[in-house]
Amino acid sequence: VQLVESGGGLAQAGGSLTLSCDASGIMFSINEMSWYRYGSERQRELVARITPDGTTIYADSVRGRFAISTDIDANMVYLQMNNLKPEDTGMYYCYSTDHFQGHWGRGTQVTVSS
Repeated sequence: VQLVESGGGLAQAGGSLTLSCDASGIMFSINEMSWYRYGSERQRELVARITPDGTTIYADSVRGRFAISTDIDANMVYLQMNNLKPEDTGMYYCYSTDHFQGHWGRGTQVTVSS
């Protein structure tokens, strides 16, 4: 199993980016899929999560601006990020867990300029 993120880059404040996570080998029916980020303070923050039944959870700081989704047929997880803010800058990681084991991707950098 290998998670591979893509879609990061440089954006201006107020702009949008879409992150993708290739989750080949992951069964979405039994795995929670999450996006985490490490920001300037180097603390890991849960950004968004989607559970096998489709329930979504968001950090207060991104609720209403970000949206997590999955494409089951393509085994992809997405994070649509709108109205980006400089404080959204960080390394974003895709994570999967079936509560017995977890898998991390290598991350993709998002930089938001003011």
